[in-house]
This record gives sequence, structure tokens and C-alpha cells, in this order.
Amino acid sequence: MSDPASYASRPEFSRGRLHGTGPSPTRNEFQRDRDRIIHSTAFRRLQHKTQVFLQFGGHFRNRLTHTLEVSQMARSMARALRLDEDLAEAVALSHDLGHTPFGHAGERALHAAMAPYGGFDHNIQAMRVVTRLENRYAEHDGLNLTWETLEGILKHNGPLVNEDGTPYGKYAEEGLPAGLDDIPSPADLRISSFASLEAQTAAIADDCAYNAHDIDDALRAGLITLSDLKDVPLAGPIVREVLELYPDIHAKRQAHEVQRRLITRSIEDVIATTFANIHEAFIQSPEDVRDAGRLLVTFSPAAAEAEKGLKKFLFERVYRHETVMVPVRQSEKIVADLFDRYMSTRDLPGDWRERAERAGDENELARIVADYIAGMTDPYALDEYSRLFDARPEFR
Repeated sequence: MSDPASYASRPEFSRGRLHGTGPSPTRNEFQRDRDRIIHSTAFRRLQHKTQVFLQFGGHFRNRLTHTLEVSQMARSMARALRLDEDLAEAVALSHDLGHTPFGHAGERALHAAMAPYGGFDHNIQAMRVVTRLENRYAEHDGLNLTWETLEGILKHNGPLVNEDGTPYGKYAEEGLPAGLDDIPSPADLRISSFASLEAQTAAIADDCAYNAHDIDDALRAGLITLSDLKDVPLAGPIVREVLELYPDIHAKRQAHEVQRRLITRSIEDVIATTFANIHEAFIQSPEDVRDAGRLLVTFSPAAAEAEKGLKKFLFERVYRHETVMVPVRQSEKIVADLFDRYMSTRDLPGDWRERAERAGDENELARIVADYIAGMTDPYALDEYSRLFDARPEFR
């Protein structure tokens, strides 16, 4: 591995952890973060949480396989950009820890149920997971991650506010999520600044993974064909190229060839564009990155515009396909019904019931219920629904 660039994060200069730990003779601080995340209960649960395609079978991606693919892409880009690969990997591995069961459908339902109590945001929930809800350690709650990893999780979609304090990005429309004032950290997480290049790399790796792998899963599910993609931005030129080069091979091989070329070209575009952005902005240090006032790890303008076109196609032809929407609507009802039942009866198991009984008011109770539901896997949510309602949706 080449020496890190001057703008790379350095574990020896970390702002530290909330709770002190002894030095490790074999691992640096970001490597320890990565390992803590991998060994967490929340990480293991990802294997039974839906990514996009509910109940489609074992060969479709779940939250865990998606997370591993994002992690691999983040490491590849970080290596090429001479960043800290371990920090990029730690942020990538943790970026979905706050997701609910049943993919984005579950999140929408929980956000709607929590609307009177400040709403639900999966980035804030990931922070709750790693700072409060994981309870494995003898001396503290949470995973006790470094400031840099916490920053990367919190700012997965960029800053939360502009420099003047007004909400940034998606929060300009939705308002700031509840729970920002309840995140323990070793130092101010600076919600108005951009995150490290490593965190930005993990975020764009998420986009690269979505683009390629949702196409792959949609083809497997029979929702689209390669011919449907011929004129779609970003993917279309690659599809036409593959079909011309390999017209007679099996469709599965053609699909894989499209997928791998799309991933490679997307990553190479990001690397080249990011180097240009770093040079243009005179970035010399990690603090220069945070003070740059804009994202530095980006697609080129042409690729960014094409990616929007691809996402529009996937939204219209895949994510809103009736075959997908039937289980989506059922899963939204499951989450909404579970929330209402727990709020009215506090009929949660074990320690969760004790927490609910101790809740001082309805807002505190709602957050406890949201924590519990968000931590569920798909099968466990179905089991709970069966227990409470004596019914089990068939997702068809």
C-alpha cells in the first residue's frame, strides 16, 4: 500500500473515543472500529433484513450482502485515492445499521408512525445503535467508536445543516431529525461540515452498489430484461456494448458482464473526478476537506446526470413494479400495526417491556418502541405479528 495522502485521515491523530481504551499492539484505532462493528449484534441482524426485494428468494441481496459489497467498493476507492482504507470500511460496514426490517418500506411506515414524536431517520438510528443500543461491553453502552467513524455515520448523506444553521439537503424539506441532541460523542460532531474523504467514499460506494446490484436483482426477478436497458442512461451504452460483443452467451452471463462493467466504470469515474476536485480545491489536510463547503468525492457531471436517469428508470420500472409493491404494502401495514399495538399495550418482551413500563411519557415510550421495531429482522417482525394478531401475511 502506498503512503497515505496528506488529506487522508490518520488513526494516530483521531479525536478519540468517549470512553478510554488501552492501546492495541496489533490494530490501529480505525481497525478496532471496523472489528467492533463486525462483531456487533446489529451487524449480524443485517443478514435477515430486506434490501429492496421482499421475499424473492435467497439469491437476492439483503442488507448484509449489500453492506459487504459497499465495503469492498469503498476500500477499492480509498486505496486508489490514498485514503485510510480501514476508516472507509468501518463507515461502509455501519452505514445501514439503523435500517428497519422490510427495507425502505419499513422505514417509511415507522417514520409515519413516529411523526407525532419527531419522526424516524435511519442515520440517526444507526447512531443510536452504535452509541446506546448495543450493550455488549462491561463498562459502557454502545460500541465506543472513534469520533471519525461516528462522524461518517451521521453525515452519510452530507452535513445536516448549512453554516448558517438552516437544514441541509433532504432536511431542508423534512426538517432536522429528532435525536440529534442525544448522541454521545467524544467531541462536537460538527453537523454543518462535510465528513472525511473516507466517509464520502463510503457514501458514493453505496450509490455505485445500488445502481449495479438493483439492476442485477431486477433482471433475476424477471421485472426487466437487458433490452429494456438499452436506452437507459449510464447502463444503456454498456448494455449495447455487451450485447454486441457477446450476442450468443447465456443471458445470465450477459447480465453479469453488464454489472461488472458498470461498477468498474462508475468507480473509475469517481476516482478520476475526485482527484480533480481535490486538486481544484487545494485540499492538503483532513480539515481542508471538512471546510471545503462541498462534496469532493463525486461522479463527473456527465456521469452524475446519467445516474439520475438510471435511478429514475429503476424507480419507475422496478421499485414501483406491482410485483414489488404488493409485499411492500403488506410490510408497511405490519410495521404500522406493530407500532400501534406496542404503544397501546407495552407488550414487548423481556428488558424491552421493563423499559417501556419505566417510560416517563409518550414520547419516551414511542422512541423505545421505535428502537425495538427498527432492530427487528424480517422473520422476527413476522413472528411478532403472528403472536400479537394471530395472522401471518403471505407476501403475495
